[in-house]
Amino acid sequence: MQQSDDEYWMAHAMGLAQRAEALGEVPVGAVVVVDGQVVGEGWNQPISGRDPCAHAEIVALRDAAQRVDNYRLVGATLYVTIEPCTMCAGALIHARVQRLVFGASEPKAGAVGSASNVLEAGWSNHRIDYQGGVLSERCSEQISRFFRHKRERRQLERRLAQQARSESGSEGIG
Repeated sequence: MQQSDDEYWMAHAMGLAQRAEALGEVPVGAVVVVDGQVVGEGWNQPISGRDPCAHAEIVALRDAAQRVDNYRLVGATLYVTIEPCTMCAGALIHARVQRLVFGASEPKAGAVGSASNVLEAGWSNHRIDYQGGVLSERCSEQISRFFRHKRERRQLERRLAQQARSESGSEGIG
C-alpha cells in the first residue's frame, strides 16, 4: 500500500512541477501530506518570485506551516520530484518532517545521497526517513525534457540571430 500511495503523491508533485514549467522555471514540484491529506503544495519559483530560496520544497513547507499554523510539521511526508539540495534538506530537518520521498536523483547538487547527505549528518537533532527513486524515470524525463527544449530554443534563437545579421550585412553590399 505504501508504494502506491507514494506513487500517487509523486504524480501529484509532478503536476505541480508543470506549474513551474509554465512560469519558465525548472519543473520541480513538492507536496506535503499528513494523514493522507494535502497540507502544503509548492513548485519552483526562484526566477518568477525573485527569491533564491523559492525552491519547490521551501514553498511547500511554507504553505504547510501556514495551513497547520505551526512551523513544525510533525508527522508530515514531503514528496518532491527531484532530490533536495542542501538548503531544502536543512529546511526539512528544521520543520521536523517525518519522511521525505523524492523522484529523480540530482547527481550534482543532491543532498540526500548523491553529492552529500545532510539527513545523515551527525550534528542533526532530528532524523528523517527517506526514500528516493519513486517514479524516478518520469520525474527525470520531465526535467530532461525541459532542459532539452530550452537548449533547442537557444540554438534556434542563435541561428535566427546569425541569419538576421548575415541578411542585414548583405543588404549593404552591392
